[in-house]
Amino acid sequence: MNLLIFIFGKKILKLFSFFIKLILILKGFKIGKNFYIEAIPKLKLNSTKVDIVFGDNVKILGTIDLRTRETGSIFFDDNVVIEDNCRFVSARTGKIKIGNNTIVTTGAILNGGADLIIGKNCVFGPRNTLNANEHNFKIDQNVNEQGYTHQSIMIGNDCWFGANVVVAKGVTISDKSIIGANSFVNKSTEKNSINAGSPAKQIGVRE
Repeated sequence: MNLLIFIFGKKILKLFSFFIKLILILKGFKIGKNFYIEAIPKLKLNSTKVDIVFGDNVKILGTIDLRTRETGSIFFDDNVVIEDNCRFVSARTGKIKIGNNTIVTTGAILNGGADLIIGKNCVFGPRNTLNANEHNFKIDQNVNEQGYTHQSIMIGNDCWFGANVVVAKGVTISDKSIIGANSFVNKSTEKNSINAGSPAKQIGVRE
């Protein structure tokens, strides 16, 4: 693909996006108008039912890794932008939903063993990790044999996340919250709050 772009310029990506869209539709995806993608997606999907939806004007600026298990589903609303090397995993009955006009930058990992709902007009910095699940870790059993606990993550509208943020299961990020870089968020935030640290604490108010 890089060679084709070098020869023909980025206009080749419109044709590439058209063919990828056709292939994904044949696999059971629902895709709106003006779909744009710059690399072949990585897919590990439930073989019996595919529930992945792209709204209108979705742009994927590199490789995207989409995984569903059991009855997990993934929804990208209109005008969402996903940068390179992002992974979305929805398992059990969990739903991952990315709201209108939200931007997810490079290296994000979203694990949705429960619902993971993101509102409108949010921006996620590089290498954010959101986990709606967590390994169990009792002392009398190997951790890789214990399974998980699951709780939903809910993120409001107009939230901004710096680089390398981790959000734990069960957290609600209220509307217009800001999360500073390198923060670990294990408690819900207040509306309009500025939060930072590990664990994250409120350090100010957005004005």
